[in-house]
Amino acid sequence: MTKITPQPGIMDIALYVGGISHVDGVSNVVKLSSNENPFGPCPAAQEAVRRSVLELHRYPSTDHAGLRNAIADVHGLNADQIICGVGSDEILTFLCQAYAGPGDEVIHTEHGFALYKICALASGATPVEVPEHERVTDVDAILSACNDKTRIVFIANPNNPTGTMIGLAEIERLAENLPAQALLVLDGAYAEFVEGYDGGAALVETRDNVVMTRTFSKIYGLGGLRIGWGYAPKAVIDVLNRIRGPFNLSGTALAAAEVAVRDTAYIEKCRLENTRWRSWLAEALAEHGVPSDTSMANFILARFSDAAEADACNEYLQKQGLIVRQVGSYNLPHALRITVGDEASCRRVAHAIGQFKAGAR
Repeated sequence: MTKITPQPGIMDIALYVGGISHVDGVSNVVKLSSNENPFGPCPAAQEAVRRSVLELHRYPSTDHAGLRNAIADVHGLNADQIICGVGSDEILTFLCQAYAGPGDEVIHTEHGFALYKICALASGATPVEVPEHERVTDVDAILSACNDKTRIVFIANPNNPTGTMIGLAEIERLAENLPAQALLVLDGAYAEFVEGYDGGAALVETRDNVVMTRTFSKIYGLGGLRIGWGYAPKAVIDVLNRIRGPFNLSGTALAAAEVAVRDTAYIEKCRLENTRWRSWLAEALAEHGVPSDTSMANFILARFSDAAEADACNEYLQKQGLIVRQVGSYNLPHALRITVGDEASCRRVAHAIGQFKAGAR
């Protein structure tokens, strides 16, 4: 009999089930389930991808200096404190791999991004789920859960899938009161959708226990290339680079991201369009009796009376060629997460939900 077994915690990880992208028998499908930018990447990034095919026989940069310097220039950061990864997911994985293990605890909130628990289990650490307050991160609950085993606290700000966020004062209070051995990881995947928000970068520069992660998958429209980055104290960056694969990002990904981050005008245009249609969609759904919290991201968490109604609405939407995201796995079985698409998509999904609520099931 084989004695080959995985490390403790691995088999506690549920296999990831991605959102569907088509519906059998239905044409003209609109996908509003993955929080993708409906306008895609900027033209300069598209051109960089086309040019990159001429260099596919070359190994990519190992230090990512071009991209790190571009990020630093645009955001006013220190390039030496930036690390790039295969999406911000890889950096979250590095953090658990480097700083948490058997006997340690990793804190996440009850409606927080699913990867936090996965990263903790994969490293052999124990994930600790703390409650939120009406779908908003509760700093007091997090601090109450901390102890001498706590190594990492993950919060997404804005949070996925709720879209809610907490202010800088609360983040500072959390960082200030964490145990001395614990890191606060601020997941800023949706930070660019919030006007004037730095994702926590300034806090990284004033403290030695804060790490910020960001991604090119959302507002930059480069989800298919998988590029993310992190900003952290130099000592943390030094640790993470020791476990980062030297060629973790392709030349194509690096080229596209470097020009995308510099096209600030395009990003501002996308942010403004998202803000406009996010507000419109939230108001339209509210008029149909479907409430949502104030979202600061590029999606809305639409709440229904119960799980049965949410399931029925999801089924109805699919029949209309509209794919949204069920979030029962995030302890929100009575809700559906709906990406803010372009004008046509927003109007179409709002109309369909109105028809559903009117009884056209």
